[in-house]
Amino acid sequence: MADALTSIFGLLDLRSARCTRLEAAGAWSLRFPEKLALKFAAVIQGECWMLHPDHPPMQMMRGDVFLLSQTPAYVLASDPDLPPEDGTKVIDWEGSDVGRYGGADTVLLGGSFQVNPLHERLLTEALPHLMILPRDAPAASTLSRTLEIMEGEFREIRMGSDLIRRHLADMLLVQMLRAFADRDVQGMDRRRPDRSWIGALTDPRLGAALDRIHAEPGRSWTVKALSEVAGMSRTSFAEAFHVAIGQTPIDYVTRWRMQVGADLIHQGLGIADVAAMLGYASQSAFGTAFKRIKGCSPKAASRQQTPSFELSAESF
Repeated sequence: MADALTSIFGLLDLRSARCTRLEAAGAWSLRFPEKLALKFAAVIQGECWMLHPDHPPMQMMRGDVFLLSQTPAYVLASDPDLPPEDGTKVIDWEGSDVGRYGGADTVLLGGSFQVNPLHERLLTEALPHLMILPRDAPAASTLSRTLEIMEGEFREIRMGSDLIRRHLADMLLVQMLRAFADRDVQGMDRRRPDRSWIGALTDPRLGAALDRIHAEPGRSWTVKALSEVAGMSRTSFAEAFHVAIGQTPIDYVTRWRMQVGADLIHQGLGIADVAAMLGYASQSAFGTAFKRIKGCSPKAASRQQTPSFELSAESF
């Protein structure tokens, strides 16, 4: 049975990661554009400044890693006071996975994930816009081992290196999300949500209930049935779930069903079939729930063009 994180990643379609290496030296400042993406970058040599529009300048040292969601335009620089250049134009990202600017005193590895626009709110509502995993965090040693392997795939290009780097990027993203759930990351965002499904996954009891909801969205779930999965009393489970996630268990079930339903509709399945798969006795009942959550009817959603997304040239 796939767990909740796996099922969510399946909808998000994070398989389009690209990994690149950035080498820079001297006086340099590079601006990277706003885009709908998740990005991570790790300093593996030297140091630099990370300038995010919502936060004070952050000095990044070797071993520090950051993760961006709802990525705005931001700057990486040797000096926060330097005027930035366009990092997408001064570096040939189309011709190579390694971007070079003046030398290699500072080296970063980065990965970019385009998220399916149909489901991107699953992550953007659960994550802060900026997370910093400092080099002395408990989870940093785990990430450093993964980064070391990735760095090796850049140093010595061999058969399947790009594929290995992409899989390592997937691992790094999950490791970062685990660190966030365990609160190893620095709270860099004042809008950081205190409650989300990511944090709840670290609770064995709530995580068990979430796994079952995601594995069986069409089941006629009740609070009592879910509390039994969690091994808790009905009242204790309902209270703990709401505190951790900010929704009642049944609200969460309904919202997850509608995410799955929207995906199935955009795949071309008939609305009546989708309603039956998700446990609704009638197409009308499904339609009412869908419109309440998604803001439009299933029929209107089926006429909408399926969102498309392409991975841009650079990963920084």
